[in-house]
Amino acid sequence: MATRGLPLFFTLSLVYLCKMLSFAMAKPANFARDFRITWAGSHITELNNGSSLQLLLDQSSGCGFASRNKFMFGRVSMKIKLIAGDSAGTVTAFYLSSETDKVRDELDFEFLGNRSGHPYTVQTNVYSHGKGDREQRVNLWFDPSSDFHTYSILWNHHHIVFFVDAVPIRVYKNNEAKGVAYPNAQPMGIYSTIWNADDWATRGGLEKIDWSSAPFYAYYKDIDIEACSTSDWPSHCTTTASNWWDTPSYQQLGPVQARLYRWVRMNHMVYDYCSDKSRYPVPPTECLAGI
Repeated sequence: MATRGLPLFFTLSLVYLCKMLSFAMAKPANFARDFRITWAGSHITELNNGSSLQLLLDQSSGCGFASRNKFMFGRVSMKIKLIAGDSAGTVTAFYLSSETDKVRDELDFEFLGNRSGHPYTVQTNVYSHGKGDREQRVNLWFDPSSDFHTYSILWNHHHIVFFVDAVPIRVYKNNEAKGVAYPNAQPMGIYSTIWNADDWATRGGLEKIDWSSAPFYAYYKDIDIEACSTSDWPSHCTTTASNWWDTPSYQQLGPVQARLYRWVRMNHMVYDYCSDKSRYPVPPTECLAGI
């Protein structure tokens, strides 16, 4: 769990939150049983009897994997150790997606590589009913390549929350009552990829991949899925009483989580589409909703 860079109060609070959340963690998924390779299987290596993975990027290809099932609401977590050293131009992604065309729903974590010595940036995005362009970027307050860290997406009827080591870095509320689309009608699968994105990923494409540093490796373990599978949908996924992720304590951030969220936004956010007046002279409706 990352605590470096957090004030002492937040560090202690984070330990408490992790203990509170631990009861809801599912049994870690097994790659062979629960996932499939989507491309470049030669670049994916199973480790520790399928409980962890190594993904490789070189000049010939990146690679990717996806869940065998789709899910409707819940929480998905992965422990990831990102590409070490000079990773500029690379992107490692963990996301949920309906994999539908014009009405795609998608929730993205994209980890944008850096030049050695500079912070790693994580970009999040939300697509709902085919509409995306909701990017936010946060510089991580630790080195995500030196150890595993937990990245989670909580998705329920009320909001979507992106977490880094139990610290909320993004909240997207259900504002359907205000005419804002919300992803609540399509199951989504779990996906992860690593690829060459040096046309945009680092400093807007100014920093290219240094292939002399290749191959690049990212590592995954402890993939936890606590969600309604398609076999349960829609009967059990549209009701909230039996699903912990829709109980009152998960319908909004708690006081400690709200303080951590504000700390991230004040100290580590480097881009927010809501503040980009060149793209949105009038802020989108969801930007005015708060948390």
